[in-house]
Amino acid sequence: MNGEDDHEGWALLGVGGAHMDRIGHVSGVFHAGASNPGRLVTSVGGGALNALRNAVLRGTAPAALISARGGDHDGAILAETIENAGIADLSAVFLDRRTASYTAILSGDGEQIAGLADMAIYETALPRQLRRKALREALSNARAILVDANLPEAALRAVAERAAGPIFAIAISPAKAPRLTAIASRIHTVFMNRREAKALTGRDDARQCLDGLAALGFSRAVITDGSRAVLVLDGEARRAVIPPPAAKVADVTGAGDALAGATLAALSKDNISGLAEAVRSGVAAAQLTLRVEGPIAQALTGAEFDAIRAATTVRELETLEKEANA
Repeated sequence: MNGEDDHEGWALLGVGGAHMDRIGHVSGVFHAGASNPGRLVTSVGGGALNALRNAVLRGTAPAALISARGGDHDGAILAETIENAGIADLSAVFLDRRTASYTAILSGDGEQIAGLADMAIYETALPRQLRRKALREALSNARAILVDANLPEAALRAVAERAAGPIFAIAISPAKAPRLTAIASRIHTVFMNRREAKALTGRDDARQCLDGLAALGFSRAVITDGSRAVLVLDGEARRAVIPPPAAKVADVTGAGDALAGATLAALSKDNISGLAEAVRSGVAAAQLTLRVEGPIAQALTGAEFDAIRAATTVRELETLEKEANA
């Protein structure tokens, strides 16, 4: 275990995925069931770690991460990346296990074709690690906690029982998103895409989807849908955050995590009270992330960030629905 320095109250404590991403970029047209020319790019990823790194880039500090990894070369790369990001590493290292990985195939225009998650270490190791005294105390003292659905239900419940501050959550995938319903009432804001929202609610319609999440016990939710409007559930409010056209799309990997991390930072560091207003910062971070290969942009400040945020608008969902039906 690294970084057990009993820091008095992390501004943000992430608990969940930190693994290797291997992204295959197809050259030209993709042919299913056949060999496709392309190139493979390896980077450090994981929902919790990616979002945490983006929150730190937006000024949230001090921050720490609880995860689990193997004692292999991938694990060493992870450790170095976490340290270089300015994040305290509270993760467990298992010398006899393989570090988790995620492999995706992207089309020539950057859209995902398929993905494979090799993450058994999270299922077995993280629930046990959260019983350690140092980690229980870290959870109790953190001002805010970020979890992802890589955590099994037992681990999510352990976090919810110990956390004193607000809990933010990332749904990760349609297969894993239902795990979050176990602690829905404890989650301040949940971040997901439309596929994950449908897996939870069975709905395609925007309003029914938001209403379905509310019925499950989520009081606040942010739902992305590629380049389309971001849906926001904020108590009784139903809003749409409309992004400007993206200037460039090099790689969609990590864009949703960037939106989550920057939105979280806006709520905590920038003291923005309205969720939809905070999501405007998330949209700016996501679009800057889309411009680069890999899950993390080099910077999330400056004129470009401010311009994207300013061009992002917030509308009442009811108003948009009336205009669409007019």
